[in-house]
Amino acid sequence: MTTQVKRSKLLQPFNTFALFAICVTALSILGLIMVFSASTIYSTKVNGNTYGTFVRQLAFLILALPIGWVAAKLRLNLWRAIGRISLLVSIGMLAVLLIPGIGHAVNGNRNWIGIGPFVVQPSEFAKFLMILWAATMLAQYENAGIVRTNVLKLIVPGYFGVLIFVLAGKDLGTAAVIGATMAGLLFVSGIPLRLFATVSALGMAGISLLILSAPYRAARFLVVLNPFAEGDYKNYGWQPAHSLMGLATGGLLGVGLGASRQKWGNLAEAHTDFIFSVIGEELGLVGTIGTILLFCGLIFAIFRISIRANDPMVRFTCAGIGIWISIQCFFNIGSAISLVPVVGVTLPLISYGGSSLISTYLALGFVLGAALRDPEVARGIREFRKSNSK
Repeated sequence: MTTQVKRSKLLQPFNTFALFAICVTALSILGLIMVFSASTIYSTKVNGNTYGTFVRQLAFLILALPIGWVAAKLRLNLWRAIGRISLLVSIGMLAVLLIPGIGHAVNGNRNWIGIGPFVVQPSEFAKFLMILWAATMLAQYENAGIVRTNVLKLIVPGYFGVLIFVLAGKDLGTAAVIGATMAGLLFVSGIPLRLFATVSALGMAGISLLILSAPYRAARFLVVLNPFAEGDYKNYGWQPAHSLMGLATGGLLGVGLGASRQKWGNLAEAHTDFIFSVIGEELGLVGTIGTILLFCGLIFAIFRISIRANDPMVRFTCAGIGIWISIQCFFNIGSAISLVPVVGVTLPLISYGGSSLISTYLALGFVLGAALRDPEVARGIREFRKSNSK
């Protein structure tokens, strides 16, 4: 009986909203701390001081906060208008990357645009914009009562067009996230499971062909089986091997904040792709489990907010955002523990990166707005304020 009462309290709209706010805040603070800790060596080499990368991330967060708040306050008719053009905006941003002299290549991926002293990654914003576009299309089809199988014609061609541009920039990791998010949206739209399985199988076959078409991708995929194998360890096994070393070194409680050994050069991208490994090394198993629980709480809250939304566009968008964050967490953490190949995606709210952080806050601002429109959440906020003012 007590368990049922606790569960019912957790499912109350205001408590779900509180869980969402707590998890976003905690993950953002943890991200700042870990970016500072993981980037000190890298920042010293690149910026000449230990604080440079942290200061940039702090600036990105300060910029992301008001953007998220504006997104929460934006009216639904404006979101619908943005959703209708989001596909064209996404393709336009990604097409610019292919123009010589504008698109910049980083680690072999041509997915960056230089703007003054900063670089912007359009594909990070395309992740959210494509969710918004797909949600707008799915809401229109739901309101019109179209047959379920026609949903494929609504969003698959648009997503396919965006994936072509992403893959043209050789960013297979982002393409995998966008493609998997599309599959998740198809699932929540209610298409028959047999059709969903067929689409998923075709998608997996396409990814397999892309992996086999490039020897380095195939090697990176196979090294997951044993990154310590002779001949692999000093090549494609280096990153996953040292990530596992860091996690193993951390033990239960970690070696202490700032005391990571792997970030001294053995673990590339310690403050971006492999920041979860630094968390495990410095904060131990307790830190990694705590991080995963915070993400589980955030994703749970997003889906609960999605379920309660009356507007189908809001419901589909929130669900898509929950799917996106879930998939990206799986790929990032999976790479760190050598469960999946290294795909080069960030850990939302934690890894260093302005484009990733701002686009994530933009999406979370949409979810916040959906929660604030819930009458029960609004009533709960008023009651909370009254109880604290006494």
